[in-house]
Amino acid sequence: MVRNLRAACGRKDMNKQEKIDEVLTRGVERVYPSKEKLAKKMEKECLRVYQGFDPSMPSLHLGNLVGVLKLRQFQELGHEVIFLIGDFTGMIGDPTDKSSARQRLSREEVLANCKSWKKQLEPILKFTGKNKVKMKFNSKWLDKISFKEMIEIGANFTVQQMIQRDFFQKRLEKEKPIYLHEFFYPVAQALDSVKMAIDLEIGGTDQTFNMLAGRDLAKNMLGKEKLVLTTKLLVDKEGRKVGKTTGNAVFLNMEPAKMYGAVMSFPDEVIIDAFKLLTLMPEEEIEKTAGEIEKGANPMTAKKRLAFEIVKLVKGEKEAQKAEKEFERVFEKEKVPEKIKEVKIEKKEMSAAESLVKTGLCSSRSEAKRMVEQGAVKIDGERIKKWTDKVKPKEGMVVQVGKRKFVKVIYDL
Repeated sequence: MVRNLRAACGRKDMNKQEKIDEVLTRGVERVYPSKEKLAKKMEKECLRVYQGFDPSMPSLHLGNLVGVLKLRQFQELGHEVIFLIGDFTGMIGDPTDKSSARQRLSREEVLANCKSWKKQLEPILKFTGKNKVKMKFNSKWLDKISFKEMIEIGANFTVQQMIQRDFFQKRLEKEKPIYLHEFFYPVAQALDSVKMAIDLEIGGTDQTFNMLAGRDLAKNMLGKEKLVLTTKLLVDKEGRKVGKTTGNAVFLNMEPAKMYGAVMSFPDEVIIDAFKLLTLMPEEEIEKTAGEIEKGANPMTAKKRLAFEIVKLVKGEKEAQKAEKEFERVFEKEKVPEKIKEVKIEKKEMSAAESLVKTGLCSSRSEAKRMVEQGAVKIDGERIKKWTDKVKPKEGMVVQVGKRKFVKVIYDL
């Protein structure tokens, strides 16, 4: 019987147990009810596994990549994998860890946001052939829930469950509003597990409450035990999410060179965790790299390998090689990038600060003054010392702020 189940899943017997062990340890925070129970089910059954992703932004980001790689592992072991697009839940907005309500999005906005997602995922997940990943939209069933059904479903939850969440308590302390629709979010996510009859849901540790709500609802409505696997978050020593949060997000639709450079800006303390969460690099190589850093090796070398591995995974090896050469050219040899954004400005003399605002490199004169005073501004390779220095724009002039921001001037006649 077990042999037939394995055949149905399309698994390879060689090193299967080792692969299961890796799936349940690499980047994993916790399994509900236990890793042992999930391991046994993976050994004997073909599981229906999913993770949901809300289209709150036009591109997936490195924070999403953690879950995508975990889905890939389950796919490679032959399990049925579902990549769920939360086009319904995305309109509500997940309140998890938010100090205020999210801005609500329209159906048109969420669908526009996820339009290119499949293309972004194709280098990582298999969407064709045997055991292909299924991409689904939760509006297919959530749009059809009546108010009567919602009342019946809501009877499985209590207000105390919702209100006791720490971020809601913080809002109450600060007298910030908590909107009723925000309580519907974990209920809607829980319904995803019920409507798809899920065996296992994957998500970051910040999604634990929502995923466990689905575990309870599946038991109450289907009499089925849904397991939950939480993945670790990539955070710095202050506990801030790296490569994911607003302001420092690294998007999968970035140009390869920009993505490479963004990874190079990661703090040194996250390098090893990032290898485990965001790459396919073998564990033994990661441990070797960790040992070398502990013995005093320059973290920059490991970080360049990390950036290369991430770009290779998302964009392909050739693009990763180009991105690496571009980084070395611009940041190590301090040369101008091969591709530079062109901007039009007036052909008239102006202060250095004004030129930075005109080119869009700085948002205000005060920021421009600060950048010049910090020695971060160069024009055609020459450092600007005073923000009052006069600049006469010329065709093809390259203006640089810091190590990453360049523009080429074109006259606006």
